[in-house]
Amino acid sequence: MSSPGDSRRTLARRRELGLFLLGAPALLVIGLVFAWPVLRLLSLSVEGGTLEHFEKAALDELYVTVLADSLKIAAMVTGICLLLAYPVAVWLSRAGRLGLALGLFALLLPFWTSVLVRTYAWLVLLGRNGVINRSLRDWGWIDAPLPLLHNLGGVLIGMVQVLLPYMVLPIYAALLRVDPDLSRAAEGLGAPAWRSFLRITLPLSLSGVSAGCALVFVLSLGFFITPALLGGGRVIMISMLIEQQVREFLDWPFAAALSTVLLAATLVIYALIGRLTRGTRHATP
Repeated sequence: MSSPGDSRRTLARRRELGLFLLGAPALLVIGLVFAWPVLRLLSLSVEGGTLEHFEKAALDELYVTVLADSLKIAAMVTGICLLLAYPVAVWLSRAGRLGLALGLFALLLPFWTSVLVRTYAWLVLLGRNGVINRSLRDWGWIDAPLPLLHNLGGVLIGMVQVLLPYMVLPIYAALLRVDPDLSRAAEGLGAPAWRSFLRITLPLSLSGVSAGCALVFVLSLGFFITPALLGGGRVIMISMLIEQQVREFLDWPFAAALSTVLLAATLVIYALIGRLTRGTRHATP
C-alpha cells in the first residue's frame, strides 16, 4: 500500500507532466521560429570556419561607431520613455473607471495602426512645411522652420511615440500590486508624500521599471523603419547597416556577424538592467 507521501509525489509528477505537455506546442513553435533561425545565423556568421567577419565588425571604425550610436539612441529612448511613462502609469493606477478606460484606450489606440503608417504621419507633422512648423509660423512664434526632421531629435520623437506603451504597461501592472495602505500608513506616521513615494512606491515598482526598460531598450536597439525614414540617412543605426549588407552587397555572412554582435550586445545590456534593478531593490531598506 502506498503512503500518503507517495501519492502526493505521484500527483505532483502528473501535474508537472501535464504542464509540460500543455506548454510543449508553444516551446516547439519557439524552437522553430526563433531558436533555429538564431542557430542558423550563428553558423552563417562563421561560414568557412573563420572569424574574419567578426574581426571586420570589431575593428572597422564605421561599424563600431554605428553600434555605439545605436546603443546611445536606445539608451536615450529608454530614458525618455521612463520619464514620460512613470507619471502616466501612476495616474492610471489611481484613476477611476472612466479615467482608466480612456487612458488605456488612448495608450493602446496606436497599436491599431502600423509603425510604417505612424512614421509617415510624423513626416507630415515634422517637415519644414509640416503641420507643426506651419502652425508655429502662423502663430508668430517662429520666423524660420525648426529642424524637426532628418536629425536625431526627429528619430527620438518617432521612436518614443511608438515604444512608450511598452514602458507604461509593465510599470502600471507593477503599481497595481503595491498595497495603497502602505503609503497611507507612512503618511499617517508623518512621512511626506515624496518620501512615501521614494521609500515605498518606487522600490516596489522596480520590477515593472526593469521589465519596461528591458522591453524598450531591446526593441529600440533593433529599430529600422523609424530611424530610416525620420533620420533621412543622417542617423544610422546598426539594423540599417545589416539591411544594407543584405540588400545592396548580398553579403549574408557579414550581415549575420553584425546581427550576432547586435544580439550579444542586447543580451549583455538586458542582463545588466536586470542585475542593476535587483541590486537597487535589495539595497532599498
